[in-house]
Amino acid sequence: MTEPIRSCVGCGRKAGQSELLRFVAKDGRLVPGTSEPGRGAYTCPRLACFERAVSRRAFNRTLRQSVRAGQELTSLYT
Repeated sequence: MTEPIRSCVGCGRKAGQSELLRFVAKDGRLVPGTSEPGRGAYTCPRLACFERAVSRRAFNRTLRQSVRAGQELTSLYT
């Protein structure tokens, strides 16, 4: 069985689901969501992709709601 392909909301690169970090919206906040239910947005494991997605409001667009991305999420990329 093949792995699902997802796109990074920061750079647009397509990759296997396991290679990307998944985020979901929870109470208006962006949270890491590997096992969370609902609509997800993915980024490459590079801080530049995350920052680009935040600055371009890509998480809001993909998750179809306004979300706040906390500064603590950058620790996932170091």
